[in-house]
Amino acid sequence: MTKQHRKRILFILAGIIFLISCATGREVKIKQARATRLLGEAYMQQGNNREALKEFLKAERLYPDDHLLQNDLGLAYMAIQSYDKAQFHFTKAVALKPGYASALNNLGTVYLAKKEWDQAIAHFKSAADDLLYATPHYPLSNIGLAYYHQAQYEKAVHYFKQALDIEPRFVLALRGLGRTYLAMNKPTAAVATLEKAVKEAPNFAALFLDLGNAYQQSQQHANARFAYQKVIDMAPESTAAENARRQLRLLSE
Repeated sequence: MTKQHRKRILFILAGIIFLISCATGREVKIKQARATRLLGEAYMQQGNNREALKEFLKAERLYPDDHLLQNDLGLAYMAIQSYDKAQFHFTKAVALKPGYASALNNLGTVYLAKKEWDQAIAHFKSAADDLLYATPHYPLSNIGLAYYHQAQYEKAVHYFKQALDIEPRFVLALRGLGRTYLAMNKPTAAVATLEKAVKEAPNFAALFLDLGNAYQQSQQHANARFAYQKVIDMAPESTAAENARRQLRLLSE
């Protein structure tokens, strides 16, 4: 979607909200809240999370019992790292619509961010168990990530592979699986997995850091240097680049 197209959508949505605001009544408030929510979602698509949050809060004042709106509020708060508020709204979304898989998965990501691994796993499993959920590879990969952080590597491998059985090109699962193999001291498997990942996401600098670590663990030092330099070239001010520079210094000693 072009910038001009997005602006046009925002203009149309703002016009709808103005027209609806001229009327009164509960049903009209619900319609106005929906239009305001859609405006907030358009802002989120532009990456303007704070403007999105303003619109979602306006919509909530009009009609707070919309599970989609509560999920959007959670996403907006997650985007600005306000995790307790995100947790509150995702929980409310699930209360309004029990079994709401997207909100359950999002709630799991809050617990991941808060390093509450068992809570995260429980919510991801609830989302993945929904047979109607269109993207079960997301919670499955997230379960793998939680187990990875708990150093339960065999379980992590199991869930990352389940996610990849559904979506073989899913970069987050490929990265998680590669990093798990690294933690298990299986450099050959790590290299093969992370090479697939960088083919799918060649502009993801942190992936090249992981790949460099895999090359280093497998004693492929020339390849490791190339991967670390790639990180520095792609994102010179990032934490990943700092780590890459550190690894390059170690390789030069």
